[in-house]
Amino acid sequence: MQDLAAPAAATLGLVTVAGYLLGSIPFGVVLTRAFGAGDVRQIGSGNIGATNVLRTGRKDLAIATLLLDAGKGAAALLLARWLTGSDLAAALAGGAAFLGHLYPVWLKFKGGKGVATFYGLMLAATWQLGLAAAAIWLLCAFLFRISSLAALISAAVTPLLALSLLKVGIDVPKPIFLLSIFSAVLTWFRHHENIARLAKGQEPRIGAKKSGQTKA
Repeated sequence: MQDLAAPAAATLGLVTVAGYLLGSIPFGVVLTRAFGAGDVRQIGSGNIGATNVLRTGRKDLAIATLLLDAGKGAAALLLARWLTGSDLAAALAGGAAFLGHLYPVWLKFKGGKGVATFYGLMLAATWQLGLAAAAIWLLCAFLFRISSLAALISAAVTPLLALSLLKVGIDVPKPIFLLSIFSAVLTWFRHHENIARLAKGQEPRIGAKKSGQTKA
């Protein structure tokens, strides 16, 4: 989709604020509290994402958290695109939703690591890009059996995947390409603890039994 005209600054500001507020909804906290599983921030790693929700023993809540965290990023982007017809507005709303998930105002700016929201954004922005990024995650998870490493590799190569899609004739608008870079950089930043454990060879593998809780 190509923008016919850039939306007014007020419109861009409005969709950005709305996207941030939508992204700030901490579904992991809301669901675990609502269904009697406690406060997920007091469990395991303290993270509000689906991986830590799973540590409550509630697979249903973990799946719901995963889908809702992905969905809020997708919804922010798609709503902005639908209302304005602009990929710039869509990218701003989606990027703001991603930022809101990482730094939610409701939780004193202590949020998740953004993996589910990242894939939701990419699928909504350009579905071929989202599928390619998810396929990279699956491949890396199969090869290395480390979820965080798969997420880091997938995020890092997503902008390159966007350029590759352009070369084969699939339109990836410039604002969406820039969104892929923005969200990839933030994903790496939010995984700094995982990166440190990876460097030490201490990051847990998928399905491995752990003697203690490890941050994810």
